[in-house]
Amino acid sequence: MMNMLYYLVFLLFLCICSTTSENADSVGNFCNNNKNISSSTISANVDSLLAELVESAAQDGFAAGSYGKESKTVYGLAQCRGDVSIKDCSDCVHDAAKEIRKVCPDQEDARIWYDFCFLRYDTRDFRGQVDTLGILYANVEDVKNPEYFKQKLSSIFNKTNSDAENPSNKGLGKAASKISTFVTLYALSQCTRDLPELSCARCLTTALTNFDGFCDNKKGCRVLYSSCFLRYEEYPFYFPLETQNSNMSNYVSTVSKP
Repeated sequence: MMNMLYYLVFLLFLCICSTTSENADSVGNFCNNNKNISSSTISANVDSLLAELVESAAQDGFAAGSYGKESKTVYGLAQCRGDVSIKDCSDCVHDAAKEIRKVCPDQEDARIWYDFCFLRYDTRDFRGQVDTLGILYANVEDVKNPEYFKQKLSSIFNKTNSDAENPSNKGLGKAASKISTFVTLYALSQCTRDLPELSCARCLTTALTNFDGFCDNKKGCRVLYSSCFLRYEEYPFYFPLETQNSNMSNYVSTVSKP
């Protein structure tokens, strides 16, 4: 029986999967059923592209490229969360490449999110463009002092977003801020590294608007777009701090449409 505190909203063609470990299961995926693979050549090009992305992303945590010619070209991107190790990154992208072909076997436009990485491919060249299709997760528990919490949240994301927008940081910003004697707020912002600085800022600003809606006054929230990512929690979830898996039975989810 589904836990009363946890439900999934299925919109478009998005499948949300609960997380049991960092790399074992995806956080969610999108298979565009309006763009089915039209030829065996494109399918083969997807497989070749994924192999290249897995190899390249394992070296630097990011890879973007294409495979094929003319109308058969497939474009792809893989990126790991900027704080994870090379091994965790490599394992995550490898898992993502295998899983995306299982869950989206017939689609030319497919995306998959993990805690440690994100991977997508499309027959449209999306690289360098802001894309806000994605998933939102929010803790069902509310904070005790909403107005003060919003002030601290705004302040910490001013810092993490500014850091993420700085090209020298490879799209990553993270920070921690004490909000009471026993509670510390942890936040992380990240853009995909194909985005120029202004596009990264635009994506993160759009993501922040969810904090006054879906994430309003919640103890934790994730905004997982196809071009950027925001997360905050009242426990340490990023490295080099000790990581702690979130109890997803305390979260609700929905879809963010572009």
